[in-house]
Amino acid sequence: MTDAASTQRPTTAPPERAPDAPAGPATLMLVLATLGFLVNFWAWALIGPLGSTYRDALDLTAFQVSLAVAVPVVVGSLGRIPVGAMTDRYGARTMFPAVSILTIVPTLFVGLLADSFVLLLIGGFFLGLGGTAFAIGVPFVNSWYPPERRGTALGLFGLGMGGTAIAAFTTVAIADRFGRPAPFILVSVVLAVYAVASRLLLRDPGARPVQQGSVLARTWATFQLRATRQLSLIYAIGFGGFVAFSVYLPTYLVNAYGLTTSDAALRTAGFVVLAVVARPVGGILSDRWHAVPVLVACFVVAAAMAALAATKVELLPAGTVAFLGLAATLGAASGACFALVAELAPAGTVGAVTGIVGAAGGLGGFFPPLVMGAVYGATEEYTWGLVLLALAAIGVAAFTWGPVRRASRGGG
Repeated sequence: MTDAASTQRPTTAPPERAPDAPAGPATLMLVLATLGFLVNFWAWALIGPLGSTYRDALDLTAFQVSLAVAVPVVVGSLGRIPVGAMTDRYGARTMFPAVSILTIVPTLFVGLLADSFVLLLIGGFFLGLGGTAFAIGVPFVNSWYPPERRGTALGLFGLGMGGTAIAAFTTVAIADRFGRPAPFILVSVVLAVYAVASRLLLRDPGARPVQQGSVLARTWATFQLRATRQLSLIYAIGFGGFVAFSVYLPTYLVNAYGLTTSDAALRTAGFVVLAVVARPVGGILSDRWHAVPVLVACFVVAAAMAALAATKVELLPAGTVAFLGLAATLGAASGACFALVAELAPAGTVGAVTGIVGAAGGLGGFFPPLVMGAVYGATEEYTWGLVLLALAAIGVAAFTWGPVRRASRGGG
């Protein structure tokens, strides 16, 4: 699934030994990576549940709220590109503790100092670093498992998306009871504990190919692979759709259905939990039947659910069915996409490919909240934003069944 540019692939040092990781250590490494993904995503998602709180406290417009919750998404997305390449070079044992420690600084800044819109944007910008943990975990988990088990393993790693569910479930309740800084302080402590534990317990497999050359050159060479660009489009709709809903759904439910902030946060948490549970299901189904048909089915159903939501149905039961259907299909599509990455990425480039594809997924989650905020500000309705999602899902389903399926049959 490469083109002529693939001749510029980064070179790798020969592996120290053949991959033969025992099941016990592999399982432990998977658990530790998933925890790292979870706690960093927990920090990454802290602003979203408090969108309505910041709106009232800082007198923000709907578009400003959208921008505040979207900034960490775009920074966390773009940051995955260098972080993924650096993981190929330095390994997860170095990168997981480093990212976790660095994320503490903006977490405390937002919780303790962000008392204006500008400071909230600045803090959110650096809080995006927590979102880069995804690009550390995928190549790490991939290196510990054989090809026939990678879809399942990466799907289980995707349970780390549950960090956004924890943020949705707990942030508003903790802030209401102990003050707005409280959830940020709590997450900072958890990040510090994980950083120490991961440095002590994580082990990079001895067979891990070590990338040579500059990060920029390797990233550019990886971007030139056709597989990277095709998978980026798929993930931009799958994971991007999930991210967009996870950060903007609280605001959407308050504006569209008149829910309270706490009620909207709890319903969003349910959306996130279902998407998180569905992600390993997508990986397992991909190991069984291949990722392409799984992706196509997910996007077709997602398009139908978005179209249903666009008709302005009542929240119970039709609206709930629509949003939970979106959660399940977008979550499963995210897992299936990375089963395909594990299959098609050249040896030693999984981190770099993950960085670019993960960045595309995050960027896919950056623009919808802005569009939804702008549409609502102009029309006081969300219809056209949901229609655009339905059209995008149908388009990427056709793309997956066409060029991606043909390239996959060609053996990558």
